[in-house]
Amino acid sequence: MKHVIALDVGGTGMKAALVGADGALLHEARRATGRERGPEAVVETITAFAADLRAYGEERYGRSASAAGVAVPGIVDAENGIAVYAANLGWRDVPMRALLSERLHGVPVALGHDVRTGGLAEGRIGAGKGADRFLFVPLGTGIAGAIGINGVIESGAHGYAGEIGHIVVRPGGIPCGCGQRGCLERLASASAVSAAWSAASGDPDADAADCAKAVESGDPRARAVWLDAIGALADGLVTALTLLDPRTLIIGGGLAEAGETLFTPLRAAVAERVTFQKLPLIVPAALGDTAGCLGAGLLAWDLLATDTADPTHATEEATEVSA
Repeated sequence: MKHVIALDVGGTGMKAALVGADGALLHEARRATGRERGPEAVVETITAFAADLRAYGEERYGRSASAAGVAVPGIVDAENGIAVYAANLGWRDVPMRALLSERLHGVPVALGHDVRTGGLAEGRIGAGKGADRFLFVPLGTGIAGAIGINGVIESGAHGYAGEIGHIVVRPGGIPCGCGQRGCLERLASASAVSAAWSAASGDPDADAADCAKAVESGDPRARAVWLDAIGALADGLVTALTLLDPRTLIIGGGLAEAGETLFTPLRAAVAERVTFQKLPLIVPAALGDTAGCLGAGLLAWDLLATDTADPTHATEEATEVSA
């Protein structure tokens, strides 16, 4: 059975799968990233995991994987297959595509940014399925974004498209690690809400999930923290809507797990702020923590489809397949 390898590398764990031509998950596995052992050990863990998946596919399905897709965090040069930088993994300029291809006996490998790869899956087969233009915004430790246009993820001229978390929504506000002040992710990410609620409640262990529960129970302090975050988020999203005019806005990440406690006031806040802009459909992400792995599988299949545009605009991969 023809299949591809899909790998989603996170700071603490890796999710992997063998994916069939119809998108079916034929085999799933997870493994610790082991970042405490250093960047070189992490790379070895990734390539060894891929090799094990290749061996499993040969044994179970009678053939090797036809391609592989891998999603990694940080700054990614998808065109050249290089994991440029990832603070949480400690690596710089890792030639990930070449290393994986060598370990996999020369099969073609596609490399993608984790958020854009997750966005690819949400847009094609998840909450954005059928939408010609969508914006995927996961609200986690930080806030990132993926811009989808006709089933393709726009990475930008330099690979930085979609960094909505660094839109300044409160000029002169809280300092951000990027060097600016008042960035969206410093006010509306899950970690930002956790910090604000911890301070407001006096509980150093309180987090965003606790804040959401307190909102649901009617705590006025929690409601104030929650609405401050939603107001900042709505300001950032309306800026994005003005620039991109998406048909569907997909919200994911840990904060989205609050369900309608987030979505009801967020939809209202966005609607209050739009003037001439068309209000998009605002929906929760559908694929959860499997989005990155599913997206990596899509990258691999795209690599094999010479008549399909590469979703990261990596023309080199298409050349390799058709050569």
